[in-house]
Amino acid sequence: MSQVVLPALIPDIPRIYEIYFNAFRADKMGALMLQILFPGTIDEEFLKAHAAGTLSYWHISNCQYTLKVVDTASGETIGMGLGDVYMHERSEEERANHGVPWLEGEQRERAEKVLNPLWEVREKLFGGRRYIYCHVIAIDPQHQGRKAGAVIVQWGIDLGERAGVPVYFESSPSTVGLYKKMGFEVLEEQIVHEAALLGTDEDIVVPLMVKMPSCAMGMTFKQWREEGYPEFTRVNRL
Repeated sequence: MSQVVLPALIPDIPRIYEIYFNAFRADKMGALMLQILFPGTIDEEFLKAHAAGTLSYWHISNCQYTLKVVDTASGETIGMGLGDVYMHERSEEERANHGVPWLEGEQRERAEKVLNPLWEVREKLFGGRRYIYCHVIAIDPQHQGRKAGAVIVQWGIDLGERAGVPVYFESSPSTVGLYKKMGFEVLEEQIVHEAALLGTDEDIVVPLMVKMPSCAMGMTFKQWREEGYPEFTRVNRL
């Protein structure tokens, strides 16, 4: 059986985020992130409010795309992804960090201590340049092992090829091997979430990964950055 990647539509929102929450619960780092970003009870009332908030965000976002992975035999949605596609250079105002507005007080402070370093590293690495930021890939735990994650990663790689831009991930420790196999390079920079902040026994390292487009002619991200982010001379387009 095969899978295809399609744009998620409004009626898909409940299923998309059912997959999101179930997949995160099943992963060590994902479960920690859920506790930090959504510290309350994730019940039916919460999911309805979350779906409404998601729909509101879809009305205003001009760069974030929500995708679904569909099993072609059953028609069932078995995975999802979120990606920010930056096809033009952006000003500092356009890429401002808005924090975690759905939380307050100490909960917001804790969540932003986790998320702000991610934003700061993206600013350091890319600034306002063109790139694709794939920040969520989630597969229904009942369908893991069927390479659905690789299908959605390949979708991002293909888009990066057509657009002639790098694809960037903040990997979880459990998925870094997949991205390496698909040609991503692990950057020297990394983010370390301290144990005291996460409430874990030890610090957790977040590997940062980039897949350069073929029009970079073999240049690594490190080389591209050291040379001052030169324009690529040609772009592969369909």
